[in-house]
Amino acid sequence: MPHDHRSPVTPSTRKLTRAFAWGITLNLLYSAIEFGIGFHSGSMGLMADAGHNLSDVISLVLALLAIRLSARKATRRYTYGFKKSTILASLFNAVLLLIAVGMIAAESISKFFRPQPVEGFAIAWTAGAGVIVNFLTAWLLMRGQERDLNVRGAFLHMIADALVSIGVVASGLVIAYTGWTVIDPIMGLLIALIIVVSTRRLLCDSLRLSLDGVPCGLDAERIAEIVRTTPGVEHIHHLHIWAISTTQNALTVHAVLADERQSSEVRREIRRRLRAEGITHATIETEIAGGEGDEDED
Repeated sequence: MPHDHRSPVTPSTRKLTRAFAWGITLNLLYSAIEFGIGFHSGSMGLMADAGHNLSDVISLVLALLAIRLSARKATRRYTYGFKKSTILASLFNAVLLLIAVGMIAAESISKFFRPQPVEGFAIAWTAGAGVIVNFLTAWLLMRGQERDLNVRGAFLHMIADALVSIGVVASGLVIAYTGWTVIDPIMGLLIALIIVVSTRRLLCDSLRLSLDGVPCGLDAERIAEIVRTTPGVEHIHHLHIWAISTTQNALTVHAVLADERQSSEVRREIRRRLRAEGITHATIETEIAGGEGDEDED
């Protein structure tokens, strides 16, 4: 039978799921309204920010998906369950975001050559609502981000986007009081650049995880040293580190021991040390120095 990798569904998990659901709903509605107002008023800044807020929705959906999938039971075909689908989803969304950035940049550049009147106060009021939505969503996730790196990533994303919306408010007020409509396509390009910078990290991380690379935040040399210096271990080989999902890391290693009688104690200590480093699933094979399994293979 496949090992059950499910995470327990607790009241705090249910509460966190509701917080994500509210955040997704608020940001999705706001993105649609902001894009509609931006399209009606001819503001690339608002339409670009709507695309940016849509990336918030994607970020929240991915984080929620990771939580929900962790409760799915493993099967004979999918012995790790369906956790890795969150990695594939993040890769797919990164590509979509880059396509959206290309469209935003192209339209913003065309605005320099075909300037159009823009309603500054409409931009300011709409972006101001975005500040409230982003900070409210961050508040909903505040408690969960203290113990879940996945939630913390979504929380910090919302804080950063609230600051971007404040920038759009400023551009709207500049247009309203000075008539400098050129600030609108400039803001569109600036937001597109911000999306590229944030998406680049998402794209690189998701590509790395989809290829079973060492997850960001983990140093393979440091992990090897932690295992190697565990009392009772002489040396190690066959060390592999990868991500089961966007929130759960795994490791396999062969540890060569001097005393076979220490095997159970050494495995427990290695697992304890690895949990402190964020590796929650470790498969440890112990061997005796000089035995048949003590080989330095790839």
